[in-house]
Order: sequence, then C-alpha cells, then structure tokens
Amino acid sequence: MILSRLARSGRGGIVLLTLGLLAALVLPWLVYPPVALDIACWALFAAAVDLLLGFTGLLSFGHAAFWGGSAYCTGLIVLHGGMPFPVAIAGGAVFAALLAVPIGLLSVRLTGIYFAMVTLAFAQMIYFVANQWRDVTGGENGLQGIPRELFGLDLSDPFFFYYAGLPFVLAGLFAAWRIVRSPFGRVLVSIRDNPARARALGYPVERYRLLAFVLSAALSGTAGGVFALGHGFASLDGLYWTTSGQVVMMVILGGIGTLWGGAIGAGLVVQLQDFLATAGFEGIGIVTGSIFIVIVLLFRRGIWGTARHLPASRRAARPPLSPADDAAGGQAGSPEHARAPASPHPAGD
Repeated sequence: MILSRLARSGRGGIVLLTLGLLAALVLPWLVYPPVALDIACWALFAAAVDLLLGFTGLLSFGHAAFWGGSAYCTGLIVLHGGMPFPVAIAGGAVFAALLAVPIGLLSVRLTGIYFAMVTLAFAQMIYFVANQWRDVTGGENGLQGIPRELFGLDLSDPFFFYYAGLPFVLAGLFAAWRIVRSPFGRVLVSIRDNPARARALGYPVERYRLLAFVLSAALSGTAGGVFALGHGFASLDGLYWTTSGQVVMMVILGGIGTLWGGAIGAGLVVQLQDFLATAGFEGIGIVTGSIFIVIVLLFRRGIWGTARHLPASRRAARPPLSPADDAAGGQAGSPEHARAPASPHPAGD
C-alpha cells in the first residue's frame, strides 16, 4: 500500500531518492564495508543495464566489456599516470563510453537475441585482447596493487573508501533516474513499445538506441572503476561473460524497467554470495540459480515490481458490486467510488 501511494504521488520519486540515500549512507555500518561497496557498485551496474533493457528494450550480454574495460583503464591511470582516483574513475567512464560507440554502431540495428549475441561476441573479443596483451593488462594476473589515495590522504581502509567512492555511485544512479524521467527517456520507452510508430513520428530510432547504449556503458564504466579501486585490482573476471549474466540476473530479480529493482537484486545476490563464501560452500552458482528460478516463477515482475503493483492488482481483481450490494452500501455507487483508483506510474520510480 505504501509503495502504491508513493507511485501515485507526484513526490514519490523524491521520497524514494531520499530513502535510497539514507540506506546508502548507513550500509557500511550494517554490513562488512567491502561488501557494502560491492552492493553499491553492482547496484549502479544493474541500473545501467536496466536503462538499456527495461527502458529501451535491448538485452545486452556484453556489458562486462564496459565494466571490466573501465576497471583496467582506471587501474592503469592510477598506476602509471599517478592521477588521483576521481580522475581515474572519470577516465574509466569515458573509456567505456568511447568503447561503446563502435560496438553500438554495429549492434543497435539488431534486436532481441541477435542484439544480445552480437554484444556478447564483442565482449568476448575484448576479453581475448585483455588476456593476450599481458604487457599492459597483466594477462591472467591482472592489475594488482592499485593504490587508493587522494592528494596524499590514505584511503586504504575499506570503510573510508566506501564514502569516498559513494558520491560517484550516487551521481550515476541520479543520472539514470533523470534520464528515464526526461523527455529523452519517454522517447526510449516509446521506441521500446513500438519502434515502427516512433519511427513514423520522426524519431531516429537507431540514433536514440545508440545514445542509450553509450550512456548505459558510461554508467557501467563508472561502477567498474569504483569497484576496481575498492578492491585494489582489475582482473579478467570483470570482462568475462558471466559478469554480464550476473548483472542481468540482478535486474530481473529486482524487476525489469523499475530502475530501483536492480539495487534490490544487487543487494540480495552480493549478500548471498558473501554468506555462502564465508560459510565455505562451493556451489554458490547452484544456490543463486535456484533462487533466481523461484523468484522468476513466483514474482513475474521481479521483487520491486511485484511489490509496487500488488495493491493495484488486488483492487482490480475485486468483483464489481451487485445492485443489492450497491444499494446496501449507500455511497458505494457514487462516482467517487466508481472512479479508477490507479493512475499511470511515472517511469523509473
């Protein structure tokens, strides 16, 4: 009921932003700080993927290229350029956006499984290049010992670095929220729902898809850069296709097209993986996969999407009043009672 009221109110988005900010600020006090940083980074990564999947209708299995590519770029800037980490994170995001331009130009004309497979192929090509270019990337050893300093201030403590990297994550999440609520975001939704009609109205569909793809890559790169600095290394795992699959799973768990659902999915997956790893359980993929199947079967809209739409669906399922019930109810047949209680929900809340 609370979610439904927030969705219908004009200030619902501001309330959700405030609650999300408070949750982000107290998170390292509730969980282990490195795990808190992982949740924050994966939440931004999931929001970036949902911007493309939920609001543009394009399923990408190649976003690991932008997450991992930015991680390597950020690490190289810090290790060899001696730049402070904010500059390195910005450089990694720019690198991811530039990398997305040629990939997007060759991919956005496709849709469905074809788009997913093409992006996957490009990501695997970048994985191969990073593995072979050992002089720069370190090959299988990756980049290790990435420092976390800012103008001489040591941020090696995970608790302090969490708050140093959090502004970049929050800025990325706010950017995604503004994009989906802007006229540009409305056009993306129209392209997702009916690209032929959007093209007939004069919108360059491929250009809008390309821009959404590049923006999604830049946000993914921001998350990847913060993640690499937080752990002090960049490895080939960040470029592997399983990274793309994991973030897509987070988006589906939370709810496609909800934007905030990705943060919930990220929190659940990261916390579950940390718990199982700490307990010494090796079949982590079996457990996470089983939970994913159960949630998909029981909550078709995802966790956040189901919670948001549950009150409205219950009201819609109520049988209409009979004439006898209408007379007995007095004011039950008034125009105010007959008016539909739900209103269109703004995208991204």
